[in-house]
Amino acid sequence: MNPSIIAAIAYGILALVGGIIGYVQAQSKASLASGSISSLLLILGGVMQLQGQAWGLILASVVTAVLVIVFVIRFAKTRKFMPAGLMVVLGLVALGVMVNQLV
Repeated sequence: MNPSIIAAIAYGILALVGGIIGYVQAQSKASLASGSISSLLLILGGVMQLQGQAWGLILASVVTAVLVIVFVIRFAKTRKFMPAGLMVVLGLVALGVMVNQLV
């Protein structure tokens, strides 16, 4: 199993957990929906890579890049490391692993 598969699935699980925590703490249905959808797409991308489908890596990379942008904006507004800053850092690491696989 290559690192981009692990990065996609791990970041997907993290997005799901974050969405659930956001819902539990702030009753944010938007957080739950966005966490669930992005998690589903990231895990789908990882599974498709595992099955040898090249588009899985592209899907996971695009979703990760979008999430990084969203969390950078959120971090700029709140200036709080948790959860936005952490998701930016981990998203950049995951994206770096995925882009390295693309090249």
